[in-house]
Amino acid sequence: MRATQAIGFGGPEVLVPTEVPEPVAGPGQVLVAVAAVDTIFVETQVRGGWGREHFQVTAPYLPGGGIAGTVRATGEGVDPAWRGRRVVASLGIAGGGYAELAPAPAEGLAAVPDEVSFTDAAALVHDGVTAARLLDTTALRPGEQVLILGASGGMGTVLVQLAKAAGARVVAVARGDRKTALVRELGADAVVDATRPGWVERAREALGGAGADVVLDGVGGEVGLAAFPLVRAGGRFSAHGAPTGRFAPVAPADAAARGVRLLGIADVQLTAPEHAALAARALRAAAEGTLRPVIGATFPLERAAAAHAAIESRELVGKAVITV
Repeated sequence: MRATQAIGFGGPEVLVPTEVPEPVAGPGQVLVAVAAVDTIFVETQVRGGWGREHFQVTAPYLPGGGIAGTVRATGEGVDPAWRGRRVVASLGIAGGGYAELAPAPAEGLAAVPDEVSFTDAAALVHDGVTAARLLDTTALRPGEQVLILGASGGMGTVLVQLAKAAGARVVAVARGDRKTALVRELGADAVVDATRPGWVERAREALGGAGADVVLDGVGGEVGLAAFPLVRAGGRFSAHGAPTGRFAPVAPADAAARGVRLLGIADVQLTAPEHAALAARALRAAAEGTLRPVIGATFPLERAAAAHAAIESRELVGKAVITV
């Protein structure tokens, strides 16, 4: 079958179209005929060799951790009623989704409503799930203020919409005119351009004197650290993103001194059934029209390297989705 394989660690050019044997559904698994594959920034980082201490990946490997498609076959112990159903599944960082067929654990499946396209469904496999979990773990409440860093990215755009739907006042930080225009269109109450000098002060002004009840940091590094003082005393700060290469290095002692609850990537780790439940929630919102995944470009499987290059360029507005 057709697939795209990472033959080593390095730039996007290590992603090479190839032919591999067809997999089969093992016990507790289904075999999915893949229609669309999610791409997230961390997958480009892993392909480049980052994160060996977090991800046990050896080359060559088939990338693709989030898929949408149709169940072709079921393995031992799996309800055969799954056959023929439209589903999404999370497979892990090197899960084999860059292929025509991929095995997936049945306990992690979520059905895709007929109103949702496979491309939109794939775009929500990771970002819709993680965004919903972040709002749960930070306990964002109606009337609170939330500051969202990286608001124009795949997860940022979902966070803006879900936070607005939850009744929060949203201050969004993005980079450049196109991206700030997008998050404004998605409903952000105030938008700050991080490419302009003094963006932290402009964010402080947008938040008013009280500061943010919740800061959702999808950027990390010095950007996230610069935003930490914007969370009010007793608020919540989630350092869950690291496209800059590291998570925001906020000192726990600094957070404790102001009564700020620190959350990180460990707080959005999910079991397969938890992932399936949150995926179903995001897909329902998409079917009802209250959540719109923003897809900047789609790429055929053979051009997965171009999808990674587009993500790394940071010029893409919204998500890149691979179609099979």
